[in-house]
Amino acid sequence: MVQIKEFRIVMPMSLEEYQIAQMYMVMKMQQQSSTGPEGVEVLENKPFETDVYGRGQFTSKIYRLQSKAPAWLRTFAPADALVMQEEAWNAYPRCKTVIKCPYFTKFCLTIETVHKADNGHSENVHNLSKQQLAARQVEVLDIASTSKDYWSYAIGSSNIEFSKFKSKRTDRGPLLEGWQDRCNPVMTAYKLVTVEAPYWGFGNRVEQALLAGERALFLESHRNCFGWIDEWFVMTMQKLRELELQSDSTLNARIGNGKTTSTETTQDFNRRIHPSKRSPISSEPQELTFVDTLTIS
Repeated sequence: MVQIKEFRIVMPMSLEEYQIAQMYMVMKMQQQSSTGPEGVEVLENKPFETDVYGRGQFTSKIYRLQSKAPAWLRTFAPADALVMQEEAWNAYPRCKTVIKCPYFTKFCLTIETVHKADNGHSENVHNLSKQQLAARQVEVLDIASTSKDYWSYAIGSSNIEFSKFKSKRTDRGPLLEGWQDRCNPVMTAYKLVTVEAPYWGFGNRVEQALLAGERALFLESHRNCFGWIDEWFVMTMQKLRELELQSDSTLNARIGNGKTTSTETTQDFNRRIHPSKRSPISSEPQELTFVDTLTIS
């Protein structure tokens, strides 16, 4: 059964600031999570342009997540099952991410993101149909929350107490109860997650685990966006792009397989680990129709 859930993450910053914050956060978290054979491998990172969305950045990445998977999944799934392929089209303030798994060929996960200068009260930013709205669940995530679950520990959780935190560069914070209705500037990341794992006996459990994992990742990554504000606040986009290229090279060297470069495509990767299979996802920019789920068979 297809699961549709929209996560809304309100942030104490402007849309322009968030674009810088997100890029910096992604680079830093990838560096922190890539140790030895596990972590992030960057296959492609290049500009794209479409008539509908204009210019953006396309990335293709491999995530090796064996140690972060629940024990019940590791008991029957081989190592290949815990290697995830991600392709993302960042046409900020709209983005699309497609995630697949070479082992579970029918598995499908898409993340459609719209960023708006509001405090999380827009009800249909993804232009869903009545049927999709009826199936959609909505959860508002509070980056100041201190509650944790299994996935918080699996992904990693910062120890910043936002009820006491204050930015030295911007004087923002602390984030006290009801801060979303009082802060200025403010913006919201509306992330629509659509996941389907049509496998008898364990598919629903995989879907629920993925939603829980994405929830924890969204929460932690956005906590870091604000927690690291004094590090990225004065950075320019040009400087970030330079750091991004350096970070990609460092990540690939750290994985240490000696075969992947930043110009290897996802299709090349598929042939490398599954010579008999072809990837149905193209590295060319797709039309980002919300909600557009990509079924992999």
